[in-house]
Amino acid sequence: MLDLSSKSRRIALSALTLGLASAVFTGCTTTGPQSTASAADKRQELNAAATATLSKLYEAAPQSKQLVAQARGVLVFPAVLSASFIVGAQHGSGVLRVNGQDTGYYSITGGSIGLQIGAQSKAMVVMFMTDDALAKFRNSSGWTVGADATVAVANLGVNGNIDSYTIQQPIVGFVLNNGGLVAGVSVDGSKISPLLL
Repeated sequence: MLDLSSKSRRIALSALTLGLASAVFTGCTTTGPQSTASAADKRQELNAAATATLSKLYEAAPQSKQLVAQARGVLVFPAVLSASFIVGAQHGSGVLRVNGQDTGYYSITGGSIGLQIGAQSKAMVVMFMTDDALAKFRNSSGWTVGADATVAVANLGVNGNIDSYTIQQPIVGFVLNNGGLVAGVSVDGSKISPLLL
């Protein structure tokens, strides 16, 4: 059984963690003259970052270019910022492309509990391989990975190809960091919501 001082320390640590995560995200989203940029400028910046992210994906996994061409829709989050100190949080903005056209903007948020400390940025690409999967996503007002749909996160085999099981799934995801494609990561629990830009 925990004594009162132990409970108090845990509550204080949780509050500190949430406060630090909030400060990190606030600092990332409200600093400098970028906060006065128009919605059109923000869309243009996000579209350019999404194109750069796809180029990076094609370098890391050349077979992904064929998947993007076959996909009914591709959702690209160029920078998902994560911060954690026992309790973690993540946030990012992305663009949905259908038939090569930017058709909508979305935010991604999530949380986790773990022993990591620090902040990092990663990119996420979610491909809707069927019309049904894309329609369900577009018709939702908020979509949680793992609850509303399963995203098969792609891994590369020893031959450098994407595993065959993954490419047969209705929704395929890729996670990249500065080192390239990240394997064995879960995106479950991430909430994706429409973003007005």
